[in-house]
Amino acid sequence: MTRPTFRQRCGLLGPAYSVILMNPHTSGCETSLIENGNIPMLLQLLAVICLLLSIGQVLADEPAVMQPLIGYTELQTDLPGGRHANVRTMRATVVRADGAGRARIAEELADESDAWTQFAGWSPDGKQAIVSRGWQDPDNANWEEEHKTFRMEPGKWLLDSCLVEMATGKVTNVTAVERVSHYNGGLFFNPDGKSLGFTPLINGISKPFVMDLDGRNKRDLSGKDAGFAYGYSASPDGKLISYHENYQVYIANADGSEKRHIKTGHPFDFAPRWSPDGQWLLFVSGEHYDCHPHIVRRDGTGLKKLADRAGYRGVTEFLDVFDFHGGSSDVPVWSMDGQAVFYTAKVANNVELFQITLDGEVTQLTATPEGTTHYHPTPSSDGKQLLYGSKRNGVRQLFVMTLADRSETQLTELKPGHGAMWPHWQPVSQVAAQTVAVSETPQPRRVLYNFDGDSCLSTMASIRMP
Repeated sequence: MTRPTFRQRCGLLGPAYSVILMNPHTSGCETSLIENGNIPMLLQLLAVICLLLSIGQVLADEPAVMQPLIGYTELQTDLPGGRHANVRTMRATVVRADGAGRARIAEELADESDAWTQFAGWSPDGKQAIVSRGWQDPDNANWEEEHKTFRMEPGKWLLDSCLVEMATGKVTNVTAVERVSHYNGGLFFNPDGKSLGFTPLINGISKPFVMDLDGRNKRDLSGKDAGFAYGYSASPDGKLISYHENYQVYIANADGSEKRHIKTGHPFDFAPRWSPDGQWLLFVSGEHYDCHPHIVRRDGTGLKKLADRAGYRGVTEFLDVFDFHGGSSDVPVWSMDGQAVFYTAKVANNVELFQITLDGEVTQLTATPEGTTHYHPTPSSDGKQLLYGSKRNGVRQLFVMTLADRSETQLTELKPGHGAMWPHWQPVSQVAAQTVAVSETPQPRRVLYNFDGDSCLSTMASIRMP
């Protein structure tokens, strides 16, 4: 691959400059000039080419400006037939943070008509993507639509979590190695860099597990008589884990020992997230569909209601047809410096984005036309931008906001009946320039005036999610 092609694919050059270098004969001007014997104009053209080549050499000598990828899931949202008819159209997708270079990844995993892929996260170095591969028996899907509940039994459902090498496209299904369950979600990298966490379904109960990077040596961390666990993650120092079990938040040592209940006095505590320094947990607490951002220290002290969602139920609907499950959880997230929290709340008929400091200073980040909703905010690695989804004019698109001036870049240009959900920033601190082993689809860019949420798939019939 030539240098211009390589750098364009990595997002290191602007599209116009790349096109000039890679397509010097698109207009046919050079041929007509030579045939007509127009030497002065030919010399001018050669001078321009020399200038462009010199600019290219200067750019080659300058440090590359990396453009991180954003992983997310595209799907159709209005197909008749209910939930499964649309869920099975899900495809893991990436796009550059400037809105260019849209591409599907791990397409080979959607190898059956009732199989799909969902983008679920990144490795800490950004070189691997986490992609879920789901499948459901269509007869079971019909049963679920009729009974309006999940039936996630072996032979009726299959969910696996895979690692995808972005440079080569190699896919490794780590949950299929020494398989412990037919349903394996919530995959993440532990801070030690030597293990992976995930939540398999064991005899109808979701449990926190850990395994080696190659998928071997799977271990249950839930302890004796554990209930349904979800929202499992590790503290930044790798010493503790947290999760909610039967809608109560727990903290334990990394090996699952010394499990401690964080008592709030509320019946519904959900989706704990560690602060960047590992000293606090952020979660929603209250009643089901009436829960609000709370924080608590890792030792269980300092419990505080941080913000109010003003009547927002904490669920974003991702389909335009009836969904018996009711949508996807929309939960607050930490800022990168741990001094503030981003969350969504109701304003009149809208769901808008907010930021609140730990001292309680609230800033409304968006003020959009009536009927607009926002969902799944997540800050960039440098803390300067915020990625989120927004349903505008009936279509769910992805946006990036520059926090300094609140300007927005629209990343996706999906048509009605399609949606973009569950976005994830690629970590950029250690990302090397590399091609992406995918088939790129040109995507227009437009600049305008957003718990990754929960996976819409990782729930149980008897469990309600906010």
